[in-house]
Amino acid sequence: MIKVLIVEDSRTVSQYLEYILSNDPKIEVVGNVSNGQLAIDFVKKNKPDIITMDIDMPRMNGLEATRQIMAENPVPIIVVTATRNINDVHVSMEALAAGALTVIEKPVGIGHPSEEAKTKKMLSLVKIYSEVKVVARKYKSKSKLSAKTSDKQKGINKTLPVSKLLNRKYLLIGISSGGPPVLSEIFSKVSRKFPYPILVVQHITPGFLEGMVTWLNRLTKIPVCIASDGEMLLPGKVYFAPDNFQMGISLHNIKLYNREKNQRICPSVKFLFNNFAQNHGKETIAMLLTGMGSDGSKELKKLQTEGALTIAQDEESSLVFGMPGEAVKLNAADYVLNPGQIADILLELEKNGS
Repeated sequence: MIKVLIVEDSRTVSQYLEYILSNDPKIEVVGNVSNGQLAIDFVKKNKPDIITMDIDMPRMNGLEATRQIMAENPVPIIVVTATRNINDVHVSMEALAAGALTVIEKPVGIGHPSEEAKTKKMLSLVKIYSEVKVVARKYKSKSKLSAKTSDKQKGINKTLPVSKLLNRKYLLIGISSGGPPVLSEIFSKVSRKFPYPILVVQHITPGFLEGMVTWLNRLTKIPVCIASDGEMLLPGKVYFAPDNFQMGISLHNIKLYNREKNQRICPSVKFLFNNFAQNHGKETIAMLLTGMGSDGSKELKKLQTEGALTIAQDEESSLVFGMPGEAVKLNAADYVLNPGQIADILLELEKNGS
């Protein structure tokens, strides 16, 4: 049974959420509290498998509760909130930055045309995300360009000379759960002077990417955009793969591919990395950062074999050590670093490579 804690101040809404969740034979509601402080207290004494968290609540809101829970007693959290918060870019991104795995709209009530679809989506996400192994959000960004070497990381070099990043042409990033704050930290130190284009596949709820790009543009100096088919790649610019399209390049231009029926993940890190491994391995720096699953891990190894310089995010700083963890197991990462180290490396690359 999946044990769920509901955090919602409206009694009507909380009862309805409990009704929806309890009707699924695989789910058990083990708690139903009305504010963030009560949620923190509950988690200290009981260990739910997952939390549905509202944002606007008295005493302590859901954003602060999420931050504290993820720092002290990490549990997978889905933010289930009002439409106005879903449509507010800042609020949605702050929820993800706090450590929530996703943000969805509250069910609107029996009889509403979209209720069945929203209910199915919530139940599906509860089941999927309850199995995600999240880690505490506490980590210190280190200025030294070095990495810890664990038993699983034997053979990985401990230092990354900036010279090894020079004379490349592309920087690729694959990232999923926990991505927004990590990308914000990494991009915060670079600008338009960065010598390479940066191509990113971010797994995120459809419809949220535009808001995330807007949010990043407010926080960083480097321009960030959603990639367009045929667009010429420019140094010092970040290109995100759009919803439901696979991204690659052709003659230094963005090439978007329609989603095929057999493609479970779209956009996928696998597709991006494979595309570059075919013709641009030696010209590439590739990073696999925080996220659930294993998308891109085998392909990072393939890029490494083709001459790319490969980096995985370390476990301590990853919200979910899925994708980078799988890469480490495969010895696909030349270096295992935290976001602060990666940001410092990119800054040094900008200074030395422009």
